Amino acid sequence: MWLFSRKGPSGFSSSSTAEEVTRGIDASGLTAIVTGASSGIGTETSRVLALRGVHVIMAVRNMAAGREVKEAIVKEIPSAKVDAMELDLSSMTSVRKFAKDFNASGFPLNILINNAGVMATPFMLSKDNIELQFATNHLGHFLLTNLLLDKMKKTASESKREGRIVNVSSEAHRFPYPEGIRFDKINDQSGYSSFRAYGQSKLANVLHANELARHLKEDAINITANSLHPGAILTNLFRHMRVVNGVVDVLGKLVLKNVQQGAATTCYVALHPQVKGTSGKYFSDSNLAKASDLGKDVGLAKKLWDFSMKFVD
Repeated sequence: MWLFSRKGPSGFSSSSTAEEVTRGIDASGLTAIVTGASSGIGTETSRVLALRGVHVIMAVRNMAAGREVKEAIVKEIPSAKVDAMELDLSSMTSVRKFAKDFNASGFPLNILINNAGVMATPFMLSKDNIELQFATNHLGHFLLTNLLLDKMKKTASESKREGRIVNVSSEAHRFPYPEGIRFDKINDQSGYSSFRAYGQSKLANVLHANELARHLKEDAINITANSLHPGAILTNLFRHMRVVNGVVDVLGKLVLKNVQQGAATTCYVALHPQVKGTSGKYFSDSNLAKASDLGKDVGLAKKLWDFSMKFVD
C-alpha cells in the first residue's frame, strides 16, 4: 500500500512515479515495443519512455484507441517519437504478422516490454483454442519475444548497448493452481478458477523471464530479461470481478497505486542504469524483490519453456 511506502535500496518506493524513477535519464536513440499500450500502465509507460527520448512502438489490439494515445502523447511532448502497430496477443496469427511487419520495418529494438494482459476472465478459449489468460498473458508474449529476439540481438551487437526484455507479472504469481502450471489441464473447464488461472499466467511470466535470462547468459548475449510486479493499480483489469470492482471504486484511491506509480517499476527496469547487467530477477516498487518458490523453480521454468515451444512451433 503506497500510503505506508518506504524507500528501498534503489532510492525509490511504492509511491515513486514513472517520471521520478527515470528523471535525468537520456534514452534517445533507443527503440522500445510496449504491448497493451492503449490503456492503463501501458499508456503511461509509453508516455514516459517517449518523454525520455525513446522511440516507442505501441503494440495495441485496438488501433483507434492506440492512435488516440499516440496523438495525446505527441500533443504533450512534441518531440516524441511514437508509432502504433496492431497486435492481438490472443492470436498467434496476429503475433506472427506483427513480428514480421516490425522486423521488416528497419527499426532497431533495444527494449521489449511485455505488458499487455487480461485478468480473471470467465473461462474462454483464444482464437487458437487455448485458455484465454494463459494464451494472452503468456503464450502470446512468449511467441512475440522469440520472433523478435534476433532483431534484439542484432541491435545489441551493433549499438553496443544492453537490450532489455521486461515481463510485467504480478504478485498474483504466488497464487496459481497448487501445482503451479497445469500442463495437462490448461484447457480444463471443470477445474477452472478465474483467479488461479490468472495466477498461473503471471507465474508463467516470471518463469519465462528466468529461463530466457539463462539462455541469453549461456550464449553471452548482451540482453537481460526480468519480471516485475507493478503494484495493485486503479486500472480496468478488475472489470471481470464485480465485487472486487466495487470495492476498488470505493477504496482504491486510498490504498492502490495510481497509473503514474503503477508504471514506475516497468520504466525503472527498462531504463535505469542501476539495473544494468541484472537478469533473471523479479522487481517490485522499483526495487529487487523475491519471487515465490515456484517462481524460482528452475525445473519448472525449463518445463514451461519446452511446453510453450510446442504450442508456438
